[in-house]
Amino acid sequence: MGRLITIIRGAGIALLFLVIALCLAITIVPPFLDRIYYDGPVSRHYDGAHFFNPDGDITPPAPPGTSRSGFVARWLLGDDDRPAWPQAVAVKPSRPAPFAAPRGMTATWVGHATVLVQAAGLNILTDPIWSDYASPFPPLGPKRVAQPGIRFDDLPKIDLIVLSHNHYDHMDLPTLKRLWARDRPKIVTSLGNDTILKNHGIPATALDWGQSVSGAALSGLAPNAVIQCGNYEHCPDYRVHVTRNHHWGSRWGSDRNRALWSSFVIETRAGNIFFAGDTGAGDMGWPIEARRYGPIRLALIPIGAFRFWKGQMQSDAHIGPIQAVEVFRRLGASTAIPIHWGTFRLSYEGWNTPPRMLQLALRCAGIPAERFAPLRIGQPLAIPTTSAVPSVPRRCDERAIWALE
Repeated sequence: MGRLITIIRGAGIALLFLVIALCLAITIVPPFLDRIYYDGPVSRHYDGAHFFNPDGDITPPAPPGTSRSGFVARWLLGDDDRPAWPQAVAVKPSRPAPFAAPRGMTATWVGHATVLVQAAGLNILTDPIWSDYASPFPPLGPKRVAQPGIRFDDLPKIDLIVLSHNHYDHMDLPTLKRLWARDRPKIVTSLGNDTILKNHGIPATALDWGQSVSGAALSGLAPNAVIQCGNYEHCPDYRVHVTRNHHWGSRWGSDRNRALWSSFVIETRAGNIFFAGDTGAGDMGWPIEARRYGPIRLALIPIGAFRFWKGQMQSDAHIGPIQAVEVFRRLGASTAIPIHWGTFRLSYEGWNTPPRMLQLALRCAGIPAERFAPLRIGQPLAIPTTSAVPSVPRRCDERAIWALE
């Protein structure tokens, strides 16, 4: 009996210490995980400590009539009625050529927001991730269901990387370390993200919305130097504009919005490339702002991770296919590739719901399907030269759109 009392007393003490430890963790850990990535003057989207969207805050998703904490718990446990996803998706990786032609442009969707764009002798990667998990603690967190559309060792030498923000599915440090060690690419991102990269031995150039940098400046030449390349391959005759979008950033929760998020316009000899990054709709003025830099030959626009409960068509942080079509229209882009779907399960919609909904939304808008057609992961696409998008007869079936899971 005495031994039982001792065991119970010991268990009670252990439980008490556990409760105290949890209380301390709740108090201590969040500030400890906070980081200051950027310190600069107050602006229309920076209050001196945190960045924000000037066109409105982002509200964390939760179905109407439910608590956010309960929703998050059910989401983490997979107990939220989400449509089933495949465990794995068959991918046929491609082997890209070393370069595109002097005025040519080819894009290969690697998966998620990662695209290899080969334009006028330049090799460009957007938000590269070759890791199996988009998480700080693999194997916990979202797991890749589709292997990369290009094997890492089959990548050509990368000249330029653009990084939209610091979420794990977009800023993948293991991949970036490998790319830096192998190719020493130029990396352009938005304010504060360079601090994260430099802490891991990866140099980067960070700019604010509306700022730009030339390839010459990134290569250590005079910013406005006239570039004359005897061989167009790897020629730094380009310019990267960091442009506004509507999102948020964090690595640890408590460091929310300590670094800025962005989209990009990349001017090349072969034409302009727009990369939307990860974005919600906001005021929908940012595609118009990007259009001002000149005609866009290729736009990379997200269409997935927009649904966090049944019937939702977009969230504050992610556009869905219907809004993606409007972004395409406002950009005035010639050709677009839908990205940010079918690789990591981050939300509620079915695996192939985004591309199916996109095709229906294009019909409703009277836009030819081939101008914004979904690609298979690993499928290279020769980008046509810039031309106006013709109108086609509208065939709209809204009931079919709403019926998609």
